[in-house]
Amino acid sequence: MALTNEQYESIMRGYAEKRERHRTEALASKRALYLKLPEYKALDDEISSAGVSFLKKRLGDAPGGTAPASPESYASYVAALEEKKEKLLRDAGISPDVLRIRFDCPLCRDTGFVNGAKCRCFKQQETAILYDQSRLADMIRGISFSMADESYYEGEDLDRFRNALALCRQFVGEFGSVYRNLYFYGPVGTGKTFLSVCCAGELMRQGYSVLYFSAADLFDRLSAFGYDTKSRDEQKSLLNDLYDADLLIIDDLGTELTNTYTAARLFGLINERHLRRRSTMISTNLSLEDLQTRYSDRVFSRIVSGYELCKITGRDIRLVMKLNRKQQKQQS
Repeated sequence: MALTNEQYESIMRGYAEKRERHRTEALASKRALYLKLPEYKALDDEISSAGVSFLKKRLGDAPGGTAPASPESYASYVAALEEKKEKLLRDAGISPDVLRIRFDCPLCRDTGFVNGAKCRCFKQQETAILYDQSRLADMIRGISFSMADESYYEGEDLDRFRNALALCRQFVGEFGSVYRNLYFYGPVGTGKTFLSVCCAGELMRQGYSVLYFSAADLFDRLSAFGYDTKSRDEQKSLLNDLYDADLLIIDDLGTELTNTYTAARLFGLINERHLRRRSTMISTNLSLEDLQTRYSDRVFSRIVSGYELCKITGRDIRLVMKLNRKQQKQQS
């Protein structure tokens, strides 16, 4: 699968709008600084004037002017003025960062490309369009680790949740430098998806590409291709995206129709991502025993040996919240 021209142009328009927004913000910051430090503006004007004068001298159009004629002396002249500007900012307690153009993605500087290749922020937008990741976009909106509520847990359940939360924070903090995979398992409604989505949100805000699928949706997509050339090409494109995404999240493993086909597909997917050192996060309500029974020994072995296993137990939080809302409604 590939972006249509319209989809590609839409992404590139978005980058252009970001650059223009940041340029406007930088100009506003500079105007505000000029009002606060007129001396700074005078130095900027002097540097600009010296540049014009130097260029004219080099072209032989203006023998006069304040700028030195040689490139070396001109560079020293400008450097001295820049030092004066820096001293003005220091004396006023103003950070030089106030004048720097900020970018949503510092890697590509909001161009979408790094050294001619698609930036990871471009890839994230591309996969979001191609694989309808709108659900993930909705899920991460307003969600963060700070929203983790320990009041739903107690005893051993609380210890497990705290360990899982700490592991997720570490996973995000070391992402890109430490390769690891996470496997969350335990009863329904204990916070497994919440933690996965928190990780996804944090990494997406850092510009990493994240693909999120429920197991049922993922295997439906993989099994939907026939044998014609077009379908094979689309399947190849999907697999490449699944293999290369910085993080792949497979939610609710075990809710799909499980057979030898899905077991083989699952092994191929997690094994290829392991070979490419791409992180994968899986959540399931299945116990480890059920995992081994339901899938092949190869799948079980790959997960047990290559993933950090994290069991989360406790009450069904969604059910507790529903009951609490019902009680509040009755009391009001």
